[in-house]
Amino acid sequence: MKVVVIGLGSISEMHIKSYIQNEQVELYGLCDQNESRAQEKATHYRVKHVFTDPEEVFNHPEVDGVSICTWNRTHADLAIRALRAGKHVLVEKPISMTVQEAEKVQEAVKETGKTLQVGYVRRFGTNAQVLKTFIDDGKLGDIYYAKASLLRRLGNPGGWFADKERSGGGPIIDLGVHIIDSCWYLMGRPKVKSITGHVYDQLGNRSNVKNLSFYKTADYDASLNTVEDLANALITFENGSSLMVDVSYSLHTKKDQLGMQIFGTKGGAELEPELLLVMEENDTILNVEPQIDHRSFDFDNAFQKQIDAFVEACITGGPSPAPVEDGLEIMKILEGIYQASAQKKPVEL
Repeated sequence: MKVVVIGLGSISEMHIKSYIQNEQVELYGLCDQNESRAQEKATHYRVKHVFTDPEEVFNHPEVDGVSICTWNRTHADLAIRALRAGKHVLVEKPISMTVQEAEKVQEAVKETGKTLQVGYVRRFGTNAQVLKTFIDDGKLGDIYYAKASLLRRLGNPGGWFADKERSGGGPIIDLGVHIIDSCWYLMGRPKVKSITGHVYDQLGNRSNVKNLSFYKTADYDASLNTVEDLANALITFENGSSLMVDVSYSLHTKKDQLGMQIFGTKGGAELEPELLLVMEENDTILNVEPQIDHRSFDFDNAFQKQIDAFVEACITGGPSPAPVEDGLEIMKILEGIYQASAQKKPVEL
């Protein structure tokens, strides 16, 4: 399978390295509007072909699939064009900027019969996959509640991430998409019914803070910030289960926080910061620590599993473990949070 990675920002490194490690793939080329950056990476990774226009990639008869690692604003358009050109697509999250765009991507998948996978990489972490085996085996009973929190006290990366026109939003669409998907996936992917949400932009990017470093994009500009600092939501599903989530780029909290919890009728679990199961046996509550290599999210390993699953689905024609339907449902949640906040009342979906 010959693959081209389109968009050579920071996340592209993981795509490139993972494709190189997959024996069923030839990393055929790299594409970026910045030709010098594309050429530099191609030389570094010994990739033969360099493109500056995605259309060149889509029209190339030897290319079988693409990874789309560009600005959020371009995801849906590039995915649709690639699919209609006969290419398989792995698109970074989120699948689009709006539900309407996601529906158009879904239509293109149905029209072409090509594989499209959304980059929900946290599904492929060892901790998530192990927990899912316990849930599927009924060890936690019926899942009815989950909590997800990813709070940065100082972590607005700037660049296109801070530009709503290109990103579609701030931490909820950048970081929240991952933790919402992880919980939703483990809850059995229930259909969303209603959303109560709040979005805040009280603090800005806090470029005034000294002596405390944080990640900044290459094009970081402290004067450009049109996204939220913090968002929270209560998501209710058609089966009666619910998910509470909060996520921030900037918040007056003591330290960065990451936590995900799942609760069922027979037991519960913490996925992050480390996998832990809570069970009842012989009228006794047990906190169970699985003995696995990665009890927290293992980024490199999970990314390799994600790429391998995409390649396998393309080659065999089998189902993707993160299909377009999931991208659409998560987009309904993300858009619903913004709508509920803007309308100052719950949104029914």
